[in-house]
Amino acid sequence: MADGIDGVRALLGAKARPVGWAERRARLDEVASVDPPAPDLMFTPVRIGALPAEWSLAPGSDPARVLLYFHGGGYCSGSIRSHRGMVGATGRAAGVRTLALGYRLAPEHPFPAALDDALDAYRFLLTEGYPPGRIALGGDSAGGNLVLACMLRLRAEGLPLPGCGWLVSPWIDLRMTGDSLVDKAAADPLIQRDYLHSLAQAFLAGHDPDDPLVSALHADLSGLPPMLVQVGSAETLLDDAVRVTRALGAADVEVRLEIWPHMIHAWHLWAARLAEGQAAIAAAGGFIAGRLKAAPSETLTETGGR
Repeated sequence: MADGIDGVRALLGAKARPVGWAERRARLDEVASVDPPAPDLMFTPVRIGALPAEWSLAPGSDPARVLLYFHGGGYCSGSIRSHRGMVGATGRAAGVRTLALGYRLAPEHPFPAALDDALDAYRFLLTEGYPPGRIALGGDSAGGNLVLACMLRLRAEGLPLPGCGWLVSPWIDLRMTGDSLVDKAAADPLIQRDYLHSLAQAFLAGHDPDDPLVSALHADLSGLPPMLVQVGSAETLLDDAVRVTRALGAADVEVRLEIWPHMIHAWHLWAARLAEGQAAIAAAGGFIAGRLKAAPSETLTETGGR
């Protein structure tokens, strides 16, 4: 924690930006998992069809409530490994089990592969015996849009919605029209407009960027469950978070926006060395714990399922 945000910035700037998908994926896994998860967290791999996923459970947490998490990485990178510490720490803060999904990545698997995988993971939890009101959906960056897209698809299919949603530094406008993409470009060490354009092209593969399922800014968000939106003031995606919060509020959705001074994109990933990361995770944990229904008298096993 002594490093602070300047130390995180130094970590991110220690190497040249990677080139190519394989290098980008390896670099994100490296820098995001530089600090290992707490040793008392229990991680258990699971398969959802052909997809890798991972349960986590902290001592004393309630295994009958769960956070289903979709990692960030612009739909083209990120993994269970890169976000393991962040996800496990949030599960502890919320007092719930977590399920991290290794969804398929673009450009090998463009839209709608990631969304289909997210829906399959949610249905998996339902078949495991989790009532919707005891499930939270969370995600950062592209994963934040997956949270909203998953809820929109569930609503369209007449399926029950989860108890709440948690969006961290969400990327919800694939046309990249937010003013902060310019205004915050000098402050943001991670996300720049040109980089987002390359990610969007790989993910969309010609699909309409105004489709509400890829740009939730254009969606009818009415009827969605309570949402927490967290974003840093030093992010080029600041306007995405502010605009989606306004859209949720205008649709009469209960929503809380937290703008954290001086924080960068998905700063929670470096909570082990960043007090603001720990505080943001604690805030998210409190939000999730307060909105998921109490556990039933019967419990779920520690590795998933009744």
